[in-house]
Amino acid sequence: MRTGGQRGPEIWIRGPVASAPPRRFSWVGAHGGSGVSTLAAVYGGQDCGRDWPGPADPPGVLLVGRTHAAGLDAVARALADFRDGGAPRGLGLEGVVLVADAPGRLPRPLARRVGEMETAVGVYRVPWVSAWRLGDLGGGPPRGTEPLARLTGASR
Repeated sequence: MRTGGQRGPEIWIRGPVASAPPRRFSWVGAHGGSGVSTLAAVYGGQDCGRDWPGPADPPGVLLVGRTHAAGLDAVARALADFRDGGAPRGLGLEGVVLVADAPGRLPRPLARRVGEMETAVGVYRVPWVSAWRLGDLGGGPPRGTEPLARLTGASR
């Protein structure tokens, strides 16, 4: 118990505390067919295709690529472009989202490249989802993507 001095306001909260609204992101594809439209539909946010976000778009960028060799090359080039000032001012790279290009484990050389990328930037992995291939996006975020779902505010 304090005696003397100034007292601060006492705040009493009754009932549930409203959570902060989820952050919005701009999904940017490092290459065509990366999955930007699907991810924006499932996780929310702005689908920017292969373009950098414009002034009206959220400035937080999630860079998307597939896990095949050409996709990882494209992500590496886009990261270098971002690092070297090739992106518009005011954008922030929030992470890289790698979408599986096939079911199953990555071949060792590709897994090694992903591991190297993870040392430089936050990487979120999205597994192969057969239903997405058929256009069924209603199942919510897939298992194993909880960190990405938390980041984007998407619910399972």
